[in-house]
Amino acid sequence: MAEPVYRRLLLKLSGEALGEAGSGVSPKGMVRLVEEIGEVARLGVELGIVIGAGNLIRGAMLAESGIHPVTADQMGMLGTVINALALRDMLEAQGIAAEAFCAFPAGFCQTYDRRQAVAHLRAGKVVVFAGGTGNPFFTTDSAASLRAIEIGAELLLKATKVDGVYSADPLVHPDAQRFSRLTFEEALARDLKVMDATAMLLCRDHHLPLRVFSMHKPGAMKRIALGGEEGTLVENERRP
Repeated sequence: MAEPVYRRLLLKLSGEALGEAGSGVSPKGMVRLVEEIGEVARLGVELGIVIGAGNLIRGAMLAESGIHPVTADQMGMLGTVINALALRDMLEAQGIAAEAFCAFPAGFCQTYDRRQAVAHLRAGKVVVFAGGTGNPFFTTDSAASLRAIEIGAELLLKATKVDGVYSADPLVHPDAQRFSRLTFEEALARDLKVMDATAMLLCRDHHLPLRVFSMHKPGAMKRIALGGEEGTLVENERRP
């Protein structure tokens, strides 16, 4: 069997990976996602996951309706806890050891501690991180960059609806160009919406490469773990 080229990965999942926007958590829809995660875990790769909450709540939309932006972001953070608990239990139901941590005290979920999280990863558990950074005005993309750096991940994976980074939204512009490789500076200069600027600057400053890929492509995550060139690689220097 092929050997993985990465020892530890951090996967950023949007809430929509667990259910369509506004639909809540869909256990039936999560089955393939859990299988994909399990394939990577069974390779012996240590895997952390940062989860969003777009299937449950959109803080930006709430803020526009009159709810204070801080409160709206806090509601979004709570939504990520719901998703993390669902994902943890779905993984365990399939025989994949998992643990969940929250950036703030939640009572029924361990409060995030870097050393404990790393210990669980080393023990072979998939670790799900909830609560974003624990602070308003920071996206779950920024939380993913932060947690990846903290746990020493070798690569940050961002699962999206499309197979990489494009010059424009390919769902709106069918002639948009897909990039196989980019530097963080190029992505920022072109405003390509890979992740928010804070998240990308964290990756750039800590020399953490990012790979953007489609979560709808079966086996993509496993192929990446084995060294495959899925989606778009974003890093500090463009390789030949």
